[in-house]
Amino acid sequence: MGLEEILDPDYLRYRIVSTGYLGRHIADRGVPIVEPPGGHAIYIDAARMLPHVPPRQFPGQALAVELYRHAGIRSVEIGSVMFGAAARHELLRLAIPRRVYTQSHIDYVVEAILEVNARKREIRGMEIVEEPPFLRHFSARFRPL
Repeated sequence: MGLEEILDPDYLRYRIVSTGYLGRHIADRGVPIVEPPGGHAIYIDAARMLPHVPPRQFPGQALAVELYRHAGIRSVEIGSVMFGAAARHELLRLAIPRRVYTQSHIDYVVEAILEVNARKREIRGMEIVEEPPFLRHFSARFRPL
């Protein structure tokens, strides 16, 4: 079903418009995102959103934790946790799964992100307290600073 949908031009237009709606609504209100919004995810630039949190304190992870604590929204860090010293960006990925969310869900995500952004100066970095020898982005344990 997924392969058929992803090749359907009408479905692709819908996905791009829906994801763009989320991206535009947060970017136009000051949340820095990677432009242009994609068709499957929005990437928030955590380094720009949280300039007071240095890479060694994992701004993407700190933002992921805060968004989950505030609104139950799951996301993933793509930055210093995932890539270590080789990280070139500090991003937070908000994937939009196929056939899952309604417009009211997307509006909820917009509202939650804007609420977190309004108090972004309160967000503190994280430190790793336990990590495996590889793939730490899957099972490292963190604590807020």
